[in-house]
Amino acid sequence: MPISVFDLFKIGVGPSSSHTVGPMMAAFKFSAVLRDSQLLDQVSRLEVHLYGSLSATGIGHGTDHAIIMGLLGERSDTIDPSTINTTIAALKETRCLSLGRQKDVTFEWDQDIIFHEESLPHHPNAMKLCAFAEDGSLLTANTYYSVGGGFVVDQNQVDAKLEDMDTAEIPFDFNSAEELLAICKREGMSISRLMMENEKTWRGEQEVRDELWRIWQAMCECIDNGLTHEGVLPGGLNVKRRARQLHQRLQAAEQNDCLIATTFSAMEWVNIFALAVNEENAAGGRMVTAPTNGAAGIIPAVLHYYMKFQAGANDRNVVDFLLAAGAIGILCKKNASISGAEVGCQGEVGSACAMAAAGLAEVMGATPEQVENAAEIGLEHNLGLTCDPVGGLVQVPCIERNAIATVKAINAAQMALRGDGTHFISLDKVIRTMRDTGKDMLDKYKETSKGGLAVNAIEC
Repeated sequence: MPISVFDLFKIGVGPSSSHTVGPMMAAFKFSAVLRDSQLLDQVSRLEVHLYGSLSATGIGHGTDHAIIMGLLGERSDTIDPSTINTTIAALKETRCLSLGRQKDVTFEWDQDIIFHEESLPHHPNAMKLCAFAEDGSLLTANTYYSVGGGFVVDQNQVDAKLEDMDTAEIPFDFNSAEELLAICKREGMSISRLMMENEKTWRGEQEVRDELWRIWQAMCECIDNGLTHEGVLPGGLNVKRRARQLHQRLQAAEQNDCLIATTFSAMEWVNIFALAVNEENAAGGRMVTAPTNGAAGIIPAVLHYYMKFQAGANDRNVVDFLLAAGAIGILCKKNASISGAEVGCQGEVGSACAMAAAGLAEVMGATPEQVENAAEIGLEHNLGLTCDPVGGLVQVPCIERNAIATVKAINAAQMALRGDGTHFISLDKVIRTMRDTGKDMLDKYKETSKGGLAVNAIEC
């Protein structure tokens, strides 16, 4: 199935692409189906059923709120995040939901959202939406799977074994890094150029550039917001925002002879940029999945550092960075997963680290072989990373984990650029290992908050 770079980079809201962005979009689609099928006027009541990881950590991730906003007709890429809490509070008080902003139906919060302990076979992030008539009969129902990065498939697509209805034929289709490098060599083109040619299947080149620039501006806005806001993050863990204070301290430290400030400034800057993004994510702010919300700070932080400090950096570098990063994200999604609920955090932070390393190598003049090497290094050293968020919140260890991965990404790109692109283990083998490791990983380490730090950090 063809995957666009815009499938990986999507503007949405925090705190989770799989638990917030995806469910909101699924509910929006369900509401639209009711309208288009002329069933809207017959709906009297709704039920929301959550399974697996969506059930286990759904409240901490705001899944329940996201689904309601989707049923109201809101989309994750256009919603004003500041309206969510007041809208939910009003719904709980009135017990009335304006389905698609067109039909008022009864909705009892504590009864009509049901959390199930079991998982459904296709994917651990599953939800079922049901619409009932006034006499209690079921009008229609559908099951949706939020498969990571905001991607959503419904039961019909799963049954047809077709998770993407897009049947477009791209000029340079690739299903492995080996194929990608072979095409680049045959055509004499860079990875970013190859990706651009593929993107032109759906839109003109200037439109691709304009849209990627819009994505980049959303990333920059998120960083700026994170460097401005202070206080305690929501959710009950009382985690304090640190990005603004650390930013102020770094600016002051650069005026003296501090060893870290003078010799490790890149590490300091990307740490702060990543913290800023992921604190905004944890607060439910506007985000860009990159390729997920839980790992959304890595790519913006590395690219922002490059754009801020590299002499002569321009908008073409932004486009090339994101296109090269997208190629690696496509490989991770096709051959393993970018979902923490499916393969652990290696699929989110690991994939994002590999993508950022590839993007940085690309704009620093790397050959396709060096770009692949950078991605391989970035992903290899995140293998086995578990997803065990404390309290089901995308805060601990998620926020700091993004910062650490930004430094890994820069190091991976630098190591690859110092070599000639040849290396012992291929990216394809590392992605396959990530897939196999995810299969072997116990469910308690895959975004259920039933193991690891999620339980050991809680004092009984």
